[in-house]
Amino acid sequence: MKKDIRNREDIHLLVTEFYIKVRADNTLGPFFNDTISDWDAHLDHLTTFWESSLFLKTKFTGDPLKAHIKVDEDHNNSITELHFGIWLNYWSQTIDELFEGDYANNAKRRARKMGTFIYLKIFEARNFKKENKQ
Repeated sequence: MKKDIRNREDIHLLVTEFYIKVRADNTLGPFFNDTISDWDAHLDHLTTFWESSLFLKTKFTGDPLKAHIKVDEDHNNSITELHFGIWLNYWSQTIDELFEGDYANNAKRRARKMGTFIYLKIFEARNFKKENKQ
């Protein structure tokens, strides 16, 4: 029987194993590998993000929405729903490989909501940029 996600160390394991998959993926890898230069710092930052999201006991500083919009712009507005689908599949797969329980399920739910939100906001930002060019 697997355990549930219980602490920062569990989240760090999840984030690390997840990004091993993402970085090796031919579709997603270029977005991440071209953007992130310090992977240790990035994994620590994302561990804090998910710790804050799941346990509400740490304070995350950063703007994930702004970061994703910039990555999309830097890659010629090429992020699509396919990318978010692959990302979400890896996230859920990694959780299922390592954990089970309420926090694990919540991490999957939060990722689905976050992915949908960021995906929509990326397209809003593209439209806003187009409208302001005209």
